[in-house]
Amino acid sequence: MNPNENSEPRQNNSRVYLWVALVLVLLGINGVLLYLRSQEQTKNEQLTTDVQAKDTKLAEQIKEYETIKADFERQSQELQKLGQSNDSLQARIAGVNADLLRLRSFKAGSFSLAMQKQYKQRAMNLEGQLKKRDEEIAQLKQDNETLYTETTTLKQRQNKLTDTISTIAKTNRDLSDKVTVASRLQADNIKVAIITSKNKEKTDDKEEFKAKRVEKVKVTFTLGRNDVSPKESKAVYMRILEPDGAALYNLSTGGGTFTVDGQESFYTQKQDVVYDNTRQPVVFTYAKGAAYKKGVHTVELYEGGALMGKTTFTLK
Repeated sequence: MNPNENSEPRQNNSRVYLWVALVLVLLGINGVLLYLRSQEQTKNEQLTTDVQAKDTKLAEQIKEYETIKADFERQSQELQKLGQSNDSLQARIAGVNADLLRLRSFKAGSFSLAMQKQYKQRAMNLEGQLKKRDEEIAQLKQDNETLYTETTTLKQRQNKLTDTISTIAKTNRDLSDKVTVASRLQADNIKVAIITSKNKEKTDDKEEFKAKRVEKVKVTFTLGRNDVSPKESKAVYMRILEPDGAALYNLSTGGGTFTVDGQESFYTQKQDVVYDNTRQPVVFTYAKGAAYKKGVHTVELYEGGALMGKTTFTLK
């Protein structure tokens, strides 16, 4: 037997063993890699689950703080409507806004359990404050309703009292108006004469005169008896209206303005007369200082803004 023939099968067996060993090693390595990969995948899945859980917690916390903020804003508006100061609520709203900014700046992975507990505890404290303030607002509303009812009752009583006072005041005004009307003086026996340039007084039953002869106009009358009118000094006004309706008016001859029926009017002359209820006579003498117009002139007499009487005279 050839020795080379025996060594060749042994070499082939060694190679087979070597390949088998190599395959086993490779299989072992692959097994380890698969195990490590499985562990890594499990770890990643756990991290993903943790991040998702934290993300959910963070979203829930943000939503909770947004609800708290909305409730504080509601309370602030309610207090404002009730006329109450809400400075402390504004400060709390600012604090909640700051918390929301911080919560929204967190990444899910950085929102730790300690932070979750911290913000959860703060939210519970804020909710407790909300509940307490809601109770205070409810009490304020109830107090306001009670006050409103009491105020309404008082207003109704006041309105009734005001109506009564208004009725009394109207009655007094009506009586006063009646007294005022009753106390008005009347000018009786109004007569018009003229005074010529020669200082001669001329009268006429028809009160018609030649215009060129008139230097002054003289108006006389008596104050009628009136037991209601008080005995006191009274301002008596005379207006002489020319044919065109314009009042003769000159400051230098005693003219001025006074109020008639709520409107300002010109008067020709004025006298202060102490009324004594004795039918006392009153005389006005007026000099125009210029030529008189031809036509019908009207004389009006007033006291206390009311017409006492009037007459006319004609200049030809």
